[in-house]
Amino acid sequence: MPVSTRFAPSPTGFLHLGGARTALFSWLYARRRRGCFSLRIEDTDSGRSTRESMNAILSGLSWLGIDYDEGPVSQSERIPRYQSVVSRLLDENKAYHCYCTVEELAAMREEQMKRGEKPRYDRRCRAGSVHRKGVKPTVRFKTPLTGSVRFQDLVHGRIEVENAELDDLVLLRSDGMPTYNLSVVVDDMDMGITHVIRGDDHLSNTPRQIHLIKSLNVHLPEYAHLPMILDADGKRLSKRSGAADVTEYRRAGYLPEAVLNYLLRLGWAYGDREIFSTEEMIELFDLAQVNKAAASLNREKLDWLNRHYMKTSDPKAMSSLLARHLQELEVSFDGRRGDVLDQVFEAMRDRYHCFRDMAEGALFFFTDLGPYDEHAAEKFLTSETIPWLEYIHGELQKLEHWDEASIRAVIDGTLGKFSIRIKQLGPPVRFALSGGMPS
Repeated sequence: MPVSTRFAPSPTGFLHLGGARTALFSWLYARRRRGCFSLRIEDTDSGRSTRESMNAILSGLSWLGIDYDEGPVSQSERIPRYQSVVSRLLDENKAYHCYCTVEELAAMREEQMKRGEKPRYDRRCRAGSVHRKGVKPTVRFKTPLTGSVRFQDLVHGRIEVENAELDDLVLLRSDGMPTYNLSVVVDDMDMGITHVIRGDDHLSNTPRQIHLIKSLNVHLPEYAHLPMILDADGKRLSKRSGAADVTEYRRAGYLPEAVLNYLLRLGWAYGDREIFSTEEMIELFDLAQVNKAAASLNREKLDWLNRHYMKTSDPKAMSSLLARHLQELEVSFDGRRGDVLDQVFEAMRDRYHCFRDMAEGALFFFTDLGPYDEHAAEKFLTSETIPWLEYIHGELQKLEHWDEASIRAVIDGTLGKFSIRIKQLGPPVRFALSGGMPS
């Protein structure tokens, strides 16, 4: 059977770094095996799903170069399909109506917790629910009462869960809307998904979904649950964290090649190798090399990767990116300024790890100097350094040819006249030129 994977984000926010890694791993797995990679939008939560979030996800995937063969498929357009599957399960006595109210369920869980029991639905409607006027029922799945569910996870290995640990999950809410576990199973079934690759926060859902899949008599996909991504403090990477938003890395001026390479190494390794082209990623990626342990963000590693790609990519393309970030800082380019972009990038690319910081550091090349940094002025404009600056300023004004050799001669002459070294002269000269402290 041809390999078929999918990425199924919920459009309730930006493209999360963990979601982008899931998309990458799913995409690579399908591409290596010449299979199909699909995009599905899980947007049945109408109260939280937004068009803006969906556009952010699509834009983020496009920026990273992760394309898809099918989709995007929206779950909100498939509600009748989910409802028809539930009708089938009811007809086959594999599901039942539950008339328990929200208040009754809350009281049930409270009593269970008082007794020290795990709170769960006690299946009181399973034997034969009685219609209650004015109460819209949910539909629950009849989970097997004995035995266990077993599966071989491609990352975590053999997993077994006793059915006694599972309750009868809700398939349809009282308003007729499908739950996550139902819609995911039906979608994977209809799309012919052979490998479900997702975060291990979904590991607890898998036994329930396997029962549901078996009840529908369809082929069981293979599962691979990826380790969580932790922040610098060792905590789960939160959606509220700017470090989790792929869009923020783009805005900061990181290159998609660097972010993609960084994502690849979050939980996957190929020896000690750090840098891979997209073609090499496709050729080498395998789920067998994914680590079970959680991966940790390392911003220094991303900065190192981005500097690598800034240095090795086409300089013309890189100076164009610098121009875009300068324009975001309200720098406009006439012909003269445009001509020096390549030189500015060449001068600065070894000193910055992203384009936004580089653009901020390069402002003095393109704008009139504003007020000098007061803290830096106290440090660099002293009774000792001012005579150096006055002298070098006067000598530079005398130059007939403004080129590197002539400027270097003036600097060397200043060093000799005052018997100082370049590390003493350099910082105050840079301050005088830039108004700040860029090196």
